[in-house]
Amino acid sequence: MLTKRIIPCLDVKDGRVVKGISFVQLRDAGDPVECAKAYEEQGADELVYLDITASHEKRKIFLDVVERTAAEVSMPLTVGGGIRTLEDIKELLHAGADKVSINTAAVENPEFIKMAAVVAIDAKRREAQWNLADTSSMGETFKYYTPSTAALVPAWDVYTHGGRKNSGKDAILWAKEVEKLGAGEILLTSMDKDGTKEGYDLDLTYNISEAVSIPVIASGGAGQLEHLYLAFIEGMADAVLAASIFHFGEFTIRQAKTFLKEKGINIRL
Repeated sequence: MLTKRIIPCLDVKDGRVVKGISFVQLRDAGDPVECAKAYEEQGADELVYLDITASHEKRKIFLDVVERTAAEVSMPLTVGGGIRTLEDIKELLHAGADKVSINTAAVENPEFIKMAAVVAIDAKRREAQWNLADTSSMGETFKYYTPSTAALVPAWDVYTHGGRKNSGKDAILWAKEVEKLGAGEILLTSMDKDGTKEGYDLDLTYNISEAVSIPVIASGGAGQLEHLYLAFIEGMADAVLAASIFHFGEFTIRQAKTFLKEKGINIRL
């Protein structure tokens, strides 16, 4: 049986690690290279770097940060943000990345998925809508409330450009599509839960994990070690990604792994 993985995530903006809530309200969390070194010393299985404004600002990713990190750590490094071309992928791999993660480019050009190892899916629960009813025959118009599909069956939309743009794609259907297109792994982030420390969106994680056979990394919402456990047991995730609980010293990677091992999760200490 494959071991489950603990993956710290470093969201990087202007050369610094930041952390926010639902992709906004960012606060500084340190130097990315120093954070990476600390996590390797604690026993992290992998590390994810996300340049969170690269796609929105239509610029290339921070190659210098990737190069400096790769020179200091030996654990696998996944990098995402602003990756649009095959040349971008080549540059990142040359800089020391082990895997690349794409989101916006994957939605805009699905064929590009064949060139990448990881597809990031930023998902947000579909909201109910107010609709305008046409009652001209009655001489008036009025609004009526339509419950979202999520009221009966959970549903999520896929967002791109750092969570700024709703692609209109259904997250579960998109996950199935990216698997068919050759994605080797899905980095799944709940925008609703991101930074809240209320726990992962287990409905989202479970539904995506059940829909595909490739590994799913649960992301967004970890606040307690129990949340990591539930992502594995109830969300059926293959790995858990966390930021806040590690960045600000609430728990160490070692504490998380020891807790999960004691709970019966197959984890590498």
